[in-house]
Amino acid sequence: MISKKNIFIGDSITEFWENENPTFFVNNSIINKGISGQTTIEIANRFNNDVVLLKPEKVIILAGINDIAENSGPISLEQIMENIISMSDLALANNIRVVLCSVLPANKFYWHPKIKPADKVIQLNQMIFTFAKNNNLTYVDYYSSMVDDKKGILKKYGNDGVHPNLNGYQKMEEIILPFLK
Repeated sequence: MISKKNIFIGDSITEFWENENPTFFVNNSIINKGISGQTTIEIANRFNNDVVLLKPEKVIILAGINDIAENSGPISLEQIMENIISMSDLALANNIRVVLCSVLPANKFYWHPKIKPADKVIQLNQMIFTFAKNNNLTYVDYYSSMVDDKKGILKKYGNDGVHPNLNGYQKMEEIILPFLK
């Protein structure tokens, strides 16, 4: 059994967070289970090993941007949401509190420039919010505080259009911290 009480699971946005500010993870009993490039189905496939078996108090799920980028091929927003729901259901069945996070704003992908993600990000976030509300789960909204007037991430929070920089992660820490208590 581990002494950590919070597991953050997701993709590169989660993985890189600890590199930018490891103190935040240590001070808040967080285990980082982010893996760069992963889609929600890949995250869901490792959810039992990376979350359930570790018996945390809470799991913080931030996922979906790589699905929208079609990293594993085309996928509907409904399919992305089904993967998020399956992770939530598995956590709840194992007495793990679920915190669902909004996908960060993005209006371009440097690795898939033909894809225009902005409106899909907004739609997916609405689906995540509605699911959280309807199931009494915690929803954390990073999007509203980090979006620019073009539906992308504010330049002060990210340099490549998708991933936060140190300022972006510090903003995310400010937003998530009350939900970790």
